[in-house]
Amino acid sequence: MRVVVTLQNVLDSRSISQHQLSKLTNIPQPAINLMCNNKAVRFPLDRLAKICEALECEITDVLKLEKEQSE
Repeated sequence: MRVVVTLQNVLDSRSISQHQLSKLTNIPQPAINLMCNNKAVRFPLDRLAKICEALECEITDVLKLEKEQSE
């Protein structure tokens, strides 16, 4: 299993840019970009809470658990 970040999908569906989310949450835009591109290694809980509060969504809207493909 792996965690997939679907933050960019949420932003797109609400017509909110990464820059706008950065301003709403006071989270640096490069950190948001890493999350949106599934490149973030860790997710501080306070930042995740700020994102969910600003977007009025649940954690499960931003993070998904997927089965990994067997090769």
